[in-house]
Amino acid sequence: MRQPHRILLQTTIPHIEDDWHIGRFTLLRDHLAGLRGDDGLPLFEVTARDRDPISAPDSVLSQLDTSAFDELWLFAVDTGDGLTPADCEAIGRFRQRGGGLLVTRDHMDLGSSVCTLGGVGAAHFFHSKQPEPEPSRRQADDTITTYISWPNYHSGANGDFQQIEPCLPLHPVLADPDSPDGAIRFFPAHPHEGAVGKPEHDASARVIATGRSKLSGRTFNLTVAFEPVNGQGPAIAASTFHHFADYNWDPSRGSPSFVSEPPGDALARSPEAQRSVRRYATNLALWLAGRPVV
Repeated sequence: MRQPHRILLQTTIPHIEDDWHIGRFTLLRDHLAGLRGDDGLPLFEVTARDRDPISAPDSVLSQLDTSAFDELWLFAVDTGDGLTPADCEAIGRFRQRGGGLLVTRDHMDLGSSVCTLGGVGAAHFFHSKQPEPEPSRRQADDTITTYISWPNYHSGANGDFQQIEPCLPLHPVLADPDSPDGAIRFFPAHPHEGAVGKPEHDASARVIATGRSKLSGRTFNLTVAFEPVNGQGPAIAASTFHHFADYNWDPSRGSPSFVSEPPGDALARSPEAQRSVRRYATNLALWLAGRPVV
């Protein structure tokens, strides 16, 4: 009997109730766990957890390469100390043995511990570490929430959606046979997304989707895909974990108290955008598992 692929959804912080703990990604977890194959059996077995206390290597991440997991979706919600060297080394070995990897973060320096991840870490740009290569981009885009500095691309309010631009040739992760042009066109919006880009010397990577700031009109990268090569697993670098958070899929689910911007409701009023958001999550899980997307 076919066995489901095993996905680990993991944050880079211990459980803190008033923060972006793994319980704030429940809608994603339930969506992935509910996917079925043509045989009616689950496609994925999903484990969701926060990291152990940061005083030592995480008990799961530091042994990831010897685990039974097939994919890691890493939500880097820390302020720079969320991954130990042992965690990063094991995640690197996990990908080397063919594991699929999604790494996502947020604005400014949030999630900057991923800089030390081999390969995919180089696709993430922050404020104090590894800034965007183009100096002109090192300036605030979201000028409304003034206590958050660059990178902070404003794609819209939490709870709204943004129209994205898939880069050609269309990547399988963005394929949508049910849309008019065969491509996913909508992601959840967020007032201050982080920055990602193709690492200069990595031929396996390319930007596959861009967005446009609703404040400055500037385009920015949303997603970088790393193709599997020489046995190394596929990987995705995403500009913000808010593309996957409950609060962005449904603001009624609530957010940490430090979120100050009023949410929107455009996603709740658009069945097409809701379908697009879930299709994107489905495609990511399938592609990272090495399964056909369409």
